[in-house]
Amino acid sequence: MRIAIAGSSGRMGRSLIECVLKDPGLKLSGALEQPGHALLGKDAGEFAGVATGVAVTSDFAAVLAQSDAIIDFTRPAGTLAHLDACLKAGRKMVIGTTGFSEAEKARIAQAAKKIAIMFAPNMAVGVNVTFKLAEIAARSLGDDYDVEIIEAHHRHKVDAPSGTALKLGEVVAAALGRDPAKVFAHGREGDTGERDPKEIAFHAIRGGDIVGEHTVMFAGMGERVEVTVRSSSRATYATGALRAVKFLKDKENGLYDMQDVLGLK
Repeated sequence: MRIAIAGSSGRMGRSLIECVLKDPGLKLSGALEQPGHALLGKDAGEFAGVATGVAVTSDFAAVLAQSDAIIDFTRPAGTLAHLDACLKAGRKMVIGTTGFSEAEKARIAQAAKKIAIMFAPNMAVGVNVTFKLAEIAARSLGDDYDVEIIEAHHRHKVDAPSGTALKLGEVVAAALGRDPAKVFAHGREGDTGERDPKEIAFHAIRGGDIVGEHTVMFAGMGERVEVTVRSSSRATYATGALRAVKFLKDKENGLYDMQDVLGLK
């Protein structure tokens, strides 16, 4: 498959390029950046001391013309612009961008009626297994356990809570039969009163170079169960994204997530 990478000079973009170059079943067909970016025209593998023959460009249409799929870990506005272009060109997308509104998620779902899209807040295999473990724990422990979700990321992350933390909350809420709009809470300060037993609370930590850590805490009377996943390298997200793009190879359309890719549904 011919794979293009959006946001190619970012931390995730570089990890994705390195992983694509190492995979004999994939070919790097494009490296995209915004107009005016300092690296436009440079070889996409220059950061790693590798000549790929693929120059960083902002010409999305030209890249799409020679690609089978695009992997996008950027920002919502950019991803949605790429989505429109992929829709017109009939190209597949793997979307790892987070921070979408409900209306924007609906746009992605609508586009998936015509093209194949793998959309997940976190592509790491271990994280997606954690989603399943959290679901099992919530169903087994039930309403007798309070749920708190703690996540930590590097100082440069711009959205909070992380998309992964929110997904964990959605998984737990579904398992417990709760409406996220009514039970999600974010942080605490001051005289908050007694905890609502139905509440699912989120706490975000930002600092240093933390790649990503997520814990779902089920706190009961006399015991505490914690499901935790810690990522020490962005390569886990990149390898998961490549597994996802291969999953889409024979798909004409449809909206999929990593649970589909891993056969966990």
